[in-house]
Amino acid sequence: MRRAGKDLLSLALMDARNHTLRWFGAYEQALGARGFTVPLLPELNPPLWELGHVGWFQEWWIARNLQRAQGRHADPRAARLASIEPQADAWYDSGNVPHDTRWRLPLPEAESTRRYLVDTLEATLELLDALPDDAGDDALYFYRLALFHEDMHGEAFAYMAQTLELEPAALRGTLRAPAAHAARPALWFAPTRWTLGSPDEGFTFDNERDAHEVAVPEFEIDALPVSWSQFVEFVEDGGYDEPRWWTPDGWAWVQANSRRCPRHVEQLRGGVLARRNGVLARVPLGQPVMHVSWFEAEAWCRWAGRRLPTEVEWELAAHLGAARGFRWGDVWEWTATSFQPYPGFTPDPYRDYSAPWFGTRKVLRGGSIATRRRMKHPKYRNFFEPGRDDVFVGFRSCAV
Repeated sequence: MRRAGKDLLSLALMDARNHTLRWFGAYEQALGARGFTVPLLPELNPPLWELGHVGWFQEWWIARNLQRAQGRHADPRAARLASIEPQADAWYDSGNVPHDTRWRLPLPEAESTRRYLVDTLEATLELLDALPDDAGDDALYFYRLALFHEDMHGEAFAYMAQTLELEPAALRGTLRAPAAHAARPALWFAPTRWTLGSPDEGFTFDNERDAHEVAVPEFEIDALPVSWSQFVEFVEDGGYDEPRWWTPDGWAWVQANSRRCPRHVEQLRGGVLARRNGVLARVPLGQPVMHVSWFEAEAWCRWAGRRLPTEVEWELAAHLGAARGFRWGDVWEWTATSFQPYPGFTPDPYRDYSAPWFGTRKVLRGGSIATRRRMKHPKYRNFFEPGRDDVFVGFRSCAV
């Protein structure tokens, strides 16, 4: 999809919008009687806001953007055409509408918001259809960006549903469980040089550029993410009671959250019982551990005498280890790497995927059960604060 032409992009944009609306239908079924009210939490957005923002983003960067043909070279400060919804900027611009104020906005009702999404997609498809068949990367840049942005928000709908414990009747068939696997031997890689980052062709996120060579010492990495059976041993050994396994920030996180096991888990002895979308279910021990923070991943590694992989180790193994049993894509995976720009970095017009430099965010790699297949790419850099455990995230380890 990073190199998709206009015909394939048109189909993908329609698929993404249908996926968004299916998720919203699940929320409507589960929350409609409560008026789509959800708690004000850092990891949530009001569902009506989330839905409207998806339409606004596409309209802002495509139909309203007079410089859309310039792609990555467009000026993000350039004047825009008016929205088909006069209040769209006041409601849905995430850069100018602080998170905690979104609960107080006079947002339109569900049907009006749906119509906005239908109308914005129709405008997008008309503009896309008008492009020449051989349109290049610049002309297609914002269409690809809008597609991947909507796919990300589709995943946000999924992990927000897990946080809210929405009833499974409203979500039936939307998510599969991670696959369970028997243990596999770790993989060893000889010292080498690796090109970290994406080549400057097709669509790339700005935080993946510029591609550059990195010297990688030899390393051993797990073929599979750490499983529940492996993580249970840490818990049963008193891992959440022993400060020496935790970083100072991690131990403070444990204390502040009174954490004794991963999020959504209610029982670990005699098997793992966890809540999945509001239902208490037994989790196969061969599944990857999920809903763990970076702090928990780091603590497990210290306890096990191992370490988290760097992002270059993860990327190299994902490319070169597939034939040897390296499996990824069921859970996002924490790495040891802090989110920083690559050498030679220049930002794209939309900068939310690269703006949080120099913070405490950690790089995640891979993808999860809620990530659309077209989004999964071994060079894609995700990033979250180390305390986030609401997303579908696990980890794997390397030898020290």
